[in-house]
Amino acid sequence: MRYISCAFALAAFALLAAPSAVSAASLGTATDVSAPMTLRAAGESAPMLLAQRRTCSSARTCEEAVIMWCDGYRRADGDGDGIPCETVCRSRRQVDEIRRAIGC
Repeated sequence: MRYISCAFALAAFALLAAPSAVSAASLGTATDVSAPMTLRAAGESAPMLLAQRRTCSSARTCEEAVIMWCDGYRRADGDGDGIPCETVCRSRRQVDEIRRAIGC
């Protein structure tokens, strides 16, 4: 019995430690826990790579923040003023210009 318990514990640990292939769609959440997401903004020749976990701290530019926000990451605009990730997006005008450019 002790052997079976140890084997079960090791198997459970291996599953928890393995990289997850669970996507946000299967979880029904806005947080992506799968592989990095690649998006191409309008007029951009190379795809933009977003971080594995979509958070405002992972957004390096306002464009990245707006793309995450338009893609369903609603927590980006926590105060509801229309400006996501206010550490990188400074004004509503800037956000609106980016939204028009990427078709959001």
